[in-house]
Amino acid sequence: MVALFFYAGCVLAALAVCGGVYALLAAVLADRFMRVRAAAPVPDDAPGVTILKPLYGDEPGLLRNLETALRQDYPGAVQVVFGVHDEADPALAAVRALRARYPQADIAVVANPARAGANAKISNVVNMMPHARHDVLVLADSDIAAPPRWLSRVVEALSRPGIGIVTCLYTGEPASRRFWPMLAAMGTSYGFLPNAVLGFSLGLAKPCFGSTIALRRITLEKIGGFEAFADLLADDYEIGRAVRETGLELAIPALAVGHTAAEASATQLWRHELRWSRTIRAVNPGGHLGSLVTHGFPLALIAAVLLGFSPASLGVAAFALAARLFLKYRIDGIFGTNAGPGWLVPVRDVLSFAVFVTSLFGGTVHWRDDRFSVGPAGALSRS
Repeated sequence: MVALFFYAGCVLAALAVCGGVYALLAAVLADRFMRVRAAAPVPDDAPGVTILKPLYGDEPGLLRNLETALRQDYPGAVQVVFGVHDEADPALAAVRALRARYPQADIAVVANPARAGANAKISNVVNMMPHARHDVLVLADSDIAAPPRWLSRVVEALSRPGIGIVTCLYTGEPASRRFWPMLAAMGTSYGFLPNAVLGFSLGLAKPCFGSTIALRRITLEKIGGFEAFADLLADDYEIGRAVRETGLELAIPALAVGHTAAEASATQLWRHELRWSRTIRAVNPGGHLGSLVTHGFPLALIAAVLLGFSPASLGVAAFALAARLFLKYRIDGIFGTNAGPGWLVPVRDVLSFAVFVTSLFGGTVHWRDDRFSVGPAGALSRS
């Protein structure tokens, strides 16, 4: 048994070292990603754009986040369509406030209870589409805050030859400086973001995120419209994959939008992140399993226990943690964000590892007020 613990500890220590190297490489690639993708200016005859914003409830920071869509430096015509399933949805208070602040803005509001499938957000978008006036469509989640150059960069990327869809990286922005929102935001900024940059930079993944999905109407029609994704959990990923299957490519411009992390309790945070992780497992099981190597610090802690806290095992743990802290501060500097303090990084990493391990088992997720079972291809059914 002692020998078994020793060999297991050595394997985990080796994986932890790989995890530390992975973190350092992600920091380097994130810096390179933001430096080499300079955007060309959008011409004065820029195409008209419809921004689609599906809404649900009065979430923290909603008015501020939605307002960023109306404060873009884009030279072309911009229409913003907001959609809800219920005319009494409290999110509409923010839309009324925006109309009062921006009386000249082209704003449409759609309230329609029809459901095209199990995915409530995509059903909402399906209902909104008849009111979209322009041929360039930009779907963005309601909890996203976009910088003023966002729309110009996205449309410029979409105008490049061979590009059929554009998405954006996003950082975690805590709704408050409280414990749970900061932990949630740190998971986005120091877990999701560097993993996404590394995967895209090395050609290991071509992800599409709900933070931004920009495509032309003709491209949307080729992939069956939003209706084709109304029963899927990973709608953003599947939309991106469907566009790539037409022979067009995906582009990610060198900027990040902010994702508001509003989880107010451990339960909300756990359910949200478990849904994310099981979504990844459903659409990319191999990549999900391979992400074990990204959990360098927790692996190092387990290795240290199995190896009796030997000096070598403690050195591996110190290296893994130092690499994670280096990555955290480089992400903050590169993207101009600060999701949480450095002392929370070990806590965040242990939590991420617990979510990862749990996601390997079971197939149910909580989304809004509903509980779903996730099929092998990411199909949703009420549980």
